[in-house]
This record gives sequence, structure tokens and C-alpha cells, in this order.
Amino acid sequence: MRIALTGVGHWHAPMHLDAARAAGAEVVGCWDIDPAVTARFAGEHGVPGVDGLAGLLGLGPDLVVLMGHPLAVPDVARAVLAAGVPMVLEKPAAASTADLLGIVPPEGHFVAVPLANRCSPIFAEMARLDAAGRLGAVAHAQFRIVNGAPERYRVDRVGWLLDPAVGGGGALRNLGLHAVDAALCLFGTAAPEVVGAVVRATMHGEAVEDYAVAVLTAVGGPVVTVEAGYSYATMAPGGDYEWRVSAANAYLVDNGETCRVATLDDGAVRMIEPVPSRLRYRAFMADTLERLRQGAAPLVGFGDYVRAMRLVDAIYARAAVTAATAGP
Repeated sequence: MRIALTGVGHWHAPMHLDAARAAGAEVVGCWDIDPAVTARFAGEHGVPGVDGLAGLLGLGPDLVVLMGHPLAVPDVARAVLAAGVPMVLEKPAAASTADLLGIVPPEGHFVAVPLANRCSPIFAEMARLDAAGRLGAVAHAQFRIVNGAPERYRVDRVGWLLDPAVGGGGALRNLGLHAVDAALCLFGTAAPEVVGAVVRATMHGEAVEDYAVAVLTAVGGPVVTVEAGYSYATMAPGGDYEWRVSAANAYLVDNGETCRVATLDDGAVRMIEPVPSRLRYRAFMADTLERLRQGAAPLVGFGDYVRAMRLVDAIYARAAVTAATAGP
């Protein structure tokens, strides 16, 4: 597989490069709309820098990993789609859900979205238990992802993420999208209702929120809490991550470094093989390349991304109502 990287000023660009190399792919070139960024990334990582998107596509990549500034990504995405090249579309791909809908891919075009926490082992374990008739109905779940102070984005030269008109929001839109996507996996085709939400910007003096929590449910479905924050007391990678799902016969917990499942029918508590958070981009890329080889749909597609963005919009709207009606 030949992979090209675009928008390499994005803070996830080194992670995608590492993931591609770990999967045995050849990274044939990199490009950014800022030539200085292209040169810097090429020099630091030993990847050929290319002058312009046309030049990058001219290398004949099997897959383009598209990153970058949300105000620039839609035009680049449309050009990649027009060239018929499969794509990994990194978030944020647009400043709003409406702008995201301006790059809807043609039917059947391979577009994977790296919501890499879908590689949590609990999803595969739940599928295995369900196939064996040993899961039971999911009653409730909590998905929490809390990272360090937002200043780290300025350190990474992507301070635009902290402008709500560009990044589309704060911790909820950026980190919480993973938790929202996980919740939607449990709801299936049901449309969840946001029954409560609080979004706050109180810790860091930024224009975007540093903490958000929401409760979701659907008729006959589980109660799910999603939580996201820039409130972990470090700017180093990592933070506080936990996916927790309770079903009638199974209780599953993934905190990134360890993963366990308890099952009521046999009284067992087992540790299952984790996929450490730091390696999930590798897992997602390996899965993406295998699906591309097989002609299968991506693990997380464009439609999943749109659905998660719309639910984030609904959480913001519910939180605004809560704030407007709150007493002194």
C-alpha cells in the first residue's frame, strides 16, 4: 500500500505516519498548504515533500490521509474524491456539520474516519458474547475521555483548534466525538435523545469549553453518559480514559492500558488483551488497510462521522437550554 499524507501541520500527522509504517505501508509523500510546514515535516520524518496536491496525487497513492485546517480541508477533500482515491479523513474536517455535509463522498467511495477508540477490545468482546447468546441487553454505559490543558494545541502549532469558529467547539467536539461515537454504537439505528447536558469553560480562560457531560437515552435503549474534558493536570500525552458498558450478563471496562470483562452466567472475571490508547492509531490503520484490500467498508465511515457531529450539535443545544433556565 502506498500512502500519501496531506495537511501535515495537523497534530496527528506523526501518529498517522507511525501507523502507516507499522502496518508495512510505503509513505510516498507529504504535503501541506503551508510550504514551510511541508518542508519541516519532510525533514523531521524522512518523507518526500511535494509541492501541491496535484503533485501528491500524481504519485499514485492507494490511500490519502487527509488532515489540516478545517476551513481548508473541504476543498482538498473534494479534489481527492474527484480523483477517485480512497481516503482517511481526519477530524476536524470542517468547522461545522453543515460544512462537513459539503464533502459527502460518492456512493461506494472508501472514506475512513479515524475515531480510533472503535478499536477498543470491548466492542469485539461484546460481539463475541452476543453471538454466543451471553451478552444480554445493554442497560447503561459511561464513556469518558479527559486530556490535558488546551495550551498543548498552541505548542503543537494548531491553536486554531481553540477558536470555536474554526474548530467548531472545544473538548466535546474534539475529544467527546470519540465518546459520542461509542454511544451511537450501542444505540444502533435508534435516535438517542439528549436528556441532560452541561458544557462549561471555567478552567483555562479559553473561548471553547474545557468540560462537557451529557446523558443520552432512547426508547427501549440504554442510558449512556458521555464525558469529555481538557481538565487532566498535565499537557503530556494521555489522560483519563475509560469505556464502561453494563449488559444483563456482562460488565466490560476498558481504561486503555487494561481491559476486563465479568460475566454473570459463569461468575468469571477475565482480563482480555488490551489495545493501549497510544497504539490505537496503529490498530485503526491496520484495520483500514485490510478493509481496503478486501473491498470492504471502513470500520468508521463518513456517515458515522456525520451522525456523531449531529449528536454533538444536539448536546450543545441541550446544554444551552440548561444554562438559560438555570437558577442563580
